[in-house]
Amino acid sequence: MPEPLAPMLRDTATIQDGVLTRAQLLASGVNRDLISSRLDSGRWQRLYPGVYAIFCGPPARAAQMWAAVLKAGNGAMLSHRTAAEADGMIPRPSDAIHLTVPACRHVADIPGVVLHRSRRAEEMIHPVRCPPRTRLEETVLDLAGSAANFDDAFDWLCLACGGRFTTPAALRKTMAGRGKLRWRGEIRVALGDISEGVLSGLERHYLTDVERPHHLPAGVRQVRARRGEQTQYRDVLYEEFGVVVETDGRAAHPDTAWRLDRARDNAAAAAGLTTLRYTWASVRFRPCEVAAEVAVVLRNRGWLGQPRRCGSHCPVLIHDRG
Repeated sequence: MPEPLAPMLRDTATIQDGVLTRAQLLASGVNRDLISSRLDSGRWQRLYPGVYAIFCGPPARAAQMWAAVLKAGNGAMLSHRTAAEADGMIPRPSDAIHLTVPACRHVADIPGVVLHRSRRAEEMIHPVRCPPRTRLEETVLDLAGSAANFDDAFDWLCLACGGRFTTPAALRKTMAGRGKLRWRGEIRVALGDISEGVLSGLERHYLTDVERPHHLPAGVRQVRARRGEQTQYRDVLYEEFGVVVETDGRAAHPDTAWRLDRARDNAAAAAGLTTLRYTWASVRFRPCEVAAEVAVVLRNRGWLGQPRRCGSHCPVLIHDRG
């Protein structure tokens, strides 16, 4: 750090990834002439009016985040995709920076920044993380609530819980404190499904479009299995009947992943299990046909139940034995 900066200001600059505001500099005794001189010489650079990087060269992403937060002022925090990025949930998604600011404050538009306003800003901000950002559960619910459709919202919930960034219980607790939340009922049900092991949108559609409406027996999700030195997980296991359903077919994966899928199927067969594999198109657009096929296999393996048609045009129809 440059010599004219006081030790405390150097510490602040270190915390803020080399970004300081004009107000911080003046409050620490740095005079206006020095600020102008450093900017004119190129040793410092202006990121926003009144917000400076006290170094030359392109600012790193963290410095850009700090600059946006400092420009927005008191109570501003990273949110939505940018908070998820800062917490390591997703890689850098775009050049835009998302900020949430208190609804009571007027913040002018900032180039390259998407502003969100909240009456709950004080509750949403994480108490210690830097740059300031929303608590992770708030971030996930913000992203789910602003998704284009519920499939995308569910993907955010799965990413957060499947990646062990948070838990369904923590998300439910945060939901209770939010007055408004898009898809509240659907999210509540989805969190219950995630708690039972549903960890992808395709797995959810199998549960909600195939298994439940056709009254198939309840499968167990994400069943751990060992194959040599490897740990594998079976999407849905009907253990009593020795039937496995996998929802990650070849059409959705490159050849390498397909070979791993085949090895997993072969290992299941060696253990006496029958594996059925379905793609997104099958589960999403032909769920009744999938249900009929699964039901036939389950009944051939000893299931004494009877599937049900989900509607007048549902092709599911299995006659009682005997």
